[in-house]
Amino acid sequence: MVDEAKSEVVSVMDGDRTSEILLICEHASNYIPEQFGNLGLNDEALKSHVAWDPGAAEVTRLLAKRFNAPSVLSGISRLVYDCNRPPSAKDAMPEKSEIYDIPGNANLTELQKKQRVEAYYQPFEDAIAKLLSDHSIAPILVTIHSFTPTYHGKKREVEVGILHDEDSLIADAMLEYAERHEELCVLRNEPYGAEDGVTHTLKHHGIRNGLANVMIEIRNDLLQTPQQCLEIALKIAVMLDHALKEYSASPDRQERAV
Repeated sequence: MVDEAKSEVVSVMDGDRTSEILLICEHASNYIPEQFGNLGLNDEALKSHVAWDPGAAEVTRLLAKRFNAPSVLSGISRLVYDCNRPPSAKDAMPEKSEIYDIPGNANLTELQKKQRVEAYYQPFEDAIAKLLSDHSIAPILVTIHSFTPTYHGKKREVEVGILHDEDSLIADAMLEYAERHEELCVLRNEPYGAEDGVTHTLKHHGIRNGLANVMIEIRNDLLQTPQQCLEIALKIAVMLDHALKEYSASPDRQERAV
C-alpha cells in the first residue's frame, strides 16, 4: 500500500504552461486513509486493479516529462472516491467492484458521501480547474488509465484503448497512426466506452470547456516493470505527437479556447 506519510489527496506536477497537453490520472493511487480501515478489504484486493490503475501513475509522469506538461494525479484509492465519476454516480463510492464486495462502502449515509466528495473529489477537480485557468493556451486534455487483462473471467485481447466521448478528434488521429505503425492491439473505445460512464473527466473538463481530449487505457500486464512503463509511454508519446501535428493543422484548433 501507499505509505501514509507520502500520500496527498491530489498531486500536481508543474510543467510548461504553454504545453499543448494537460495530463490527468484519476486512479493513480491505492491509498486508503486509516480512518476507513481498508474498507474491510484484504491486501490482495487492495493491491489489485479494483483499488487503482497499476502503472498509470508512472506512465503519466513519464509523459509529463516527455511533453514538459502539467499533470494532476489523485492520491486516493478509487474505492474511497472514484475521481472519474460525478458525485451522482452510483459507482463513485462503489459497494462492489468486479468480484469484491466493499464493506466500508455499504449503506453510506448522505452525510458520509458528502464528506468524501468534499475531502477527495473536490480538491482533485479544483486542481484541474486551476491548471486550466493558469494555462496560456487551450491544452489537449489527456487522461491515463490501466485495465486488467481478465475481467469477470473473460480475457481481453486489446492492449491499448483509445477512448472518447462526442469529441473524437484526438482519438481519430491516434488510431489512424496506430493502425499504420503500431504492432500493439490498439482499439477504439475498448475495453470501455462512453456508455460505461468512464468519460466524466473528458466531458466535465474537456468538452464543457471546448478542449480537445482523449482517454488512454493500457492493459496492466504491459506495465509490470519500470522498463515496460517506459516502453509503453514512448509508444503513447509517438501517437500523441502525431495527433498534435494533425490537431495543429486543423481549422478546429483555431475555434477552441480555454
